Formats: sequence, C-alpha cells, structure tokens
Amino acid sequence: MLKKIFTNSAGILLSRILGFLRDLLTASILGANIYSDIFFVAFKLPNLFRRIFGEGAFVQSFLPSYTASTNKALFAAAVFQRFFLIIFSFSIIVTIFSPFFTKLIAFGFSEHLIDMAAPYVAINFYYLDFIFCVTFLAALLQHKEHFATTAFSTALLNLSLIIALILFQQAPKETIVLAMSIAVLVGGALQFILHLYMSYRLHILSRLFAGFFALKRKKDLIQKQLQHFYKNFFPAIWGNSTAQISAFLDTWLASFLSAGSISYLYYANRILQLPLALFAIATATALFPSIAKSLKHNEKQKALKLLEQSFFALFALLLFATIGGILLAKEIIWLLFERGSFTHSDTVATASVLAMYMLGLLPYGLAKLFSLWLYATHRQKEAAKIASYSLITNIIFSLLLIIPLKAAGLALASSIAGFVLFFFSIKAFGFSKFIQIAKSRKLFWLLFAAAIEIAIILLIKEFWRIDANI
Repeated sequence: MLKKIFTNSAGILLSRILGFLRDLLTASILGANIYSDIFFVAFKLPNLFRRIFGEGAFVQSFLPSYTASTNKALFAAAVFQRFFLIIFSFSIIVTIFSPFFTKLIAFGFSEHLIDMAAPYVAINFYYLDFIFCVTFLAALLQHKEHFATTAFSTALLNLSLIIALILFQQAPKETIVLAMSIAVLVGGALQFILHLYMSYRLHILSRLFAGFFALKRKKDLIQKQLQHFYKNFFPAIWGNSTAQISAFLDTWLASFLSAGSISYLYYANRILQLPLALFAIATATALFPSIAKSLKHNEKQKALKLLEQSFFALFALLLFATIGGILLAKEIIWLLFERGSFTHSDTVATASVLAMYMLGLLPYGLAKLFSLWLYATHRQKEAAKIASYSLITNIIFSLLLIIPLKAAGLALASSIAGFVLFFFSIKAFGFSKFIQIAKSRKLFWLLFAAAIEIAIILLIKEFWRIDANI
C-alpha cells in the first residue's frame, strides 16, 4: 500500500512542481489583472470537470460497479460510449453558445470582457473530452493496480503550458492567452496518448475493443448492471465534488470584485491543492481499490485496518501543512510569485486568501479519506446529501463574508464548508468506528509535534523581523 501511495505522491509532486513553475511564469508574464482573469475563467469550467473526473470522483463511482460486473468488457464499453457522446455533444454546445457559458462562469464580467473571454472558453472546454478518456482508461488501469501512468501523466499539461509561456512571453497578452488555451488541448492529447499506450501494453485496449464490437448484440447481459451504475453515478459525482464546486463558486462571486480577485483566489487555491493532492488524493486513490475489493469479499476488518493505517499518516501531513501554510502564507506567496507583473500588493492580497483556504485543508483531506467507505459500500446518495450540506454552508457564508473580507471571505467560507463536510462524513462512517481509530497515543504526539512546529515558525518569523529592522 505504501508503494502505491508513494507512486501517486511522486507523480503528483512532479506535476505540482511543474504547476508552480507554470504559475510562476503566468504571474510574471500576465500578472494578476484582467488578462490572467480571462484565462483562469476560460480554464475554470474544464478544470472543474477535470478535478471531478480526474481526482477520484469518477473512479470511485465507476470502479465498484466495474469490479462487481460479470461482463467487464461490455460494461466498460457501454459506459464509455454513453459518456463520451454526452461530453462531446456538450462541448459542441459550449462552442456555439460560448458567450452564454462565459456569463455563467463570470457573471460579474462586463459585456466587453465576456466577448473577450468567450473564444477562450470555447477552446479550453475541449480539454474535457480528452480528460474524460484519460480518466476512463485510468480507472481500468487502477483496477489492475497500475497507478504510475496516471500519476505522472498529469505533468504533461503543465509542461505544455510552460512551453507556450516561454515561446510567447514577448507577445501581446491576448496572444499569450490564446497560446495557453491551445497548450491546454495539447496537454490533454498527450495524456490521452500515454494512457492509450499503457492500456495497449497491459492488454486493456484489446478487451475494451472486444466489448465495443459485442455491445450491440449482448448489451442485454449488462442492462441491470448499467442501470445500477447510472442510478448511483450522479449522486457519487456530486458527493465527491464539493471542494471543486466551492472553488468554482469562489470564481463566480469574485467576478463581482475588483480586477485581480479571481487571480488571487486561483494562485492561493493552487497552493492549497498541493498538499491536498499530494497527500489526501494520492492516499485515497491508492487506498480505494483495496478497500472496495476487501468489502466486496466481506473482509470488513481488513478494510478498517487499511483506513486506520492511512489516517494517522494523512492527519500528520495535513496538520503540519496547515500550520505552515497559515503562518507562512505571505512568505510563500512572496517566494513563489512576487516578480515581474506580480506586485507586493498582489502578494499581500493573495496571502490573506491563502491563509483562509489553508484552514480547510485538514477537514477536506480527511473527509476525502472517510468518504471512501461510503462509495465502496454503494452509499452514493448519502454522500451526495452530505455534499449538499457542505455546499449550502459555503453559499451562505460566501454571501455573508464577501463584503467585509472580499476574496479572503470567499476562501474562509470554503474552509467552513470543509468542516461541515468532515463532520457529516464522520457521522456517516460511524462515530464509534472513528473514535476506535482515533483513540491512540499517536494523536497526542502528533498534536504535541504540531505545537512545536508553531513555536519554531513563530521564532523564525521573529528573527527575520529583527534582522529586517537592523
């Protein structure tokens, strides 16, 4: 299990390092202004679906049904055929009505800004077609417990964007936004090609093609399995997507604030996503196939043991990352982004947003771990209900905090929603089972270590302040 988690973490770390390099170049070349806002708006909708599909939500709804299927090739072919046709058709609709969808994403934009952003929204949305194919093949690879291809392929998108930024850094800003939008599609295509190759190597592709050829003649054999999957799919997607929808809501509301607010939220959220992806998503991705298979074979204690082993490691990593992220928010933003078109005032504004976002890191990460139990036991509707509670909380607090705290208020609302998500996830998992896992001396020593970390960071900050004054 540790090997699987390490493989996922290593791939995610590589991608995030390249992602930060990409963000560094974006901040330096575009800054935090209307042009960066336009690109982030254009990329927001496909990126939302990428996170929903690519970071576990699709796999956690598809994999249990696929594992239980008596005719896996037929089942997989039928699911792919329906979903790809829907997504491709939706992409065509977004292209035709791109101003309308741009208005939905950034409702506070003026008509002029919507006209500027609409073509980029249409281009970027086709990334979703590629990423669905990638995620689908990734689910089949995960069933064979192969994680490396998916983990490391995410770096290709960032590489593509970095190359575009370097090649077009002296071009007009409209041209840079266009080049980045095309680079998004190139990155998605490269990820798809890599997954096709590995699926061919592991003989997944041949079985999938066999399923396609037999689909018309034998679809009746899997009709009940498909009905069960479709019945649970949308509740599963909704239940696993609260953090992504919250980030999307932040962008929508931030479009009513001053120019640069969307960019502050984007840069801060990117830093939040590093420990969340590196620790929580990597752990959940590696753990889920094992838990699903253990519960399928009525090995409940084995599944609980796997969850317990992961809990303390994840708790420690997220706790230390939370403390560091809050106390060193300004230093982190200054180090990563303050150069070129990204000014000191941008650093101060983004740091306040980051501190508010980091408050929600621990609850969101742990909720992702314990929600695995719900998906593995086919309790998708219950997970969807929990997500709804969290999202309603986010909406209420966003509206309450946006005026006094502006972009930082939106980030704080998201974190409060994370605590609601965590509470109800634990309640659904079972308070008694959670207490049994949590009551350990390990928890005491983790909290003690966290207190030491706080003291050390505060001392270092104080020495820095004294040196600066001298």
